Amino acid sequence: MLSSAQGIPGLPDLTHPIELVQFGTQALKASLLLVFLVVALGVAYLAAVGIALISFSLRRSKPEQVILIGEWAVGYSQLLRGLQHLTLVLILLVPGFFLCSTLSNRYHYWEQARVAQVAESVAGEKLEQFAPQVRYSIREPYSYNTQVNGKIVKVNETREINRFLTLAGSQIQVKLDQSVDVPGRSSVYQANYTADYKVVNQLKDINNFFFEVPPPNGYTLLASYKVERDGTRLQQTNPGDYGFPFQLQPGEETTFRVTYQAEGGPRWVYSATGQLLSNFSLIAIANFAPADFASGVVPNEIKVNGRSTQFTWKFDDNVSVKNPFGVFTNTEPIRHTGVIPRLLLLAPAIFLWWILLLYLSLPMSFKNIAIAASIFFACLLTLTYLARVMNAELAWTLISIILLILTWGLGASRSASLAAIICTIAGAVLPIFGLLVPFSGLTLSLAGLLSAVWLAVRHWYGWYSLHPEDQRL
Repeated sequence: MLSSAQGIPGLPDLTHPIELVQFGTQALKASLLLVFLVVALGVAYLAAVGIALISFSLRRSKPEQVILIGEWAVGYSQLLRGLQHLTLVLILLVPGFFLCSTLSNRYHYWEQARVAQVAESVAGEKLEQFAPQVRYSIREPYSYNTQVNGKIVKVNETREINRFLTLAGSQIQVKLDQSVDVPGRSSVYQANYTADYKVVNQLKDINNFFFEVPPPNGYTLLASYKVERDGTRLQQTNPGDYGFPFQLQPGEETTFRVTYQAEGGPRWVYSATGQLLSNFSLIAIANFAPADFASGVVPNEIKVNGRSTQFTWKFDDNVSVKNPFGVFTNTEPIRHTGVIPRLLLLAPAIFLWWILLLYLSLPMSFKNIAIAASIFFACLLTLTYLARVMNAELAWTLISIILLILTWGLGASRSASLAAIICTIAGAVLPIFGLLVPFSGLTLSLAGLLSAVWLAVRHWYGWYSLHPEDQRL
């Protein structure tokens, strides 16, 4: 039984009621810290007003004092403004972190559910047909020691033991159809089974046998089960007993035909049960796509005709096949699992990287920061759900075009907008793309190098500078 899919342990998930209540309780406690922060900002604002009043009252003082107090007032005002921006970024970052952690947990849960579904279709329930056995009984002598009147006595007796006759030939054909609209099941197979088994009595003094041919294991419905010997139907002597007695003289041969229709699955396999297969032929026709052979026993021939695939296994000489072999519904391999959850967990750090580049390149207002953060996390939310139905790299490429178009509005002029585009490419588009592709280290390194080169060009060399009229607050 496969374990149910679970999320990432210890990761906050706001879709869980218990964690949501705990988060609300912690938020109430954290609100006290917010109150103290607001009070501190109010005190800082009053201090700034006091400094401005002192500067105004000292207008007639010495020029040196006026310059000193004015510089200190300007520096304090910039510090206060930076503290306000830092508070805004933190306020935006905390909900963004919980959004990303919730999405990461949900995506991890969805990936696990997909893996469990594929694993169930490959290694779960199945229709398994066992090779029939031809059983006969012989009596053989055996001896044992016992104690009689205090003496050890050897006793010679005979006992009946079972032996099995090897099948002389097996000609099997099974037609498989698939139903996928079954509640609670990935798929169900309908098997139409027909097999001819040849038995040759190579013994000299044995002529009583039992042809034991059980129905497939794992079926939910068995219909039209029939066993015939040389065209004559054999009747079951006891319900649930699939052993049919028959007589066969030494040197003679006979043929048994087994037919049935069964439902189960979602695989069909044939098990040799440790027997040697000689003059064996199995033709499995899967009337659905995509179908593939199971257990790694490669068919001798595969024919594809539209949605139907025919697999043929043929062994002329004695062959021992250890694993059951047959047909299962092929599914696309699930690759790169865990990529999106890892990206979502690192998304808050990428957001800080991007915001820092914007701050160092453009004059950013409260309104622009809030809008940029909303766009960034909305793009991540869109990526999370688009990646379930299409390639994640292609999805992020399409989303990046929209992100760059929206980022163009951060600038008041063409030069400022180009600066915002460069910051977005280096700080958001490339880092997220780097976490999606296999060469993450190389892509992240290029993004970091581009960010450093841009800042150096922007501030050290003055190759790309903004004019005052380009700045918009």
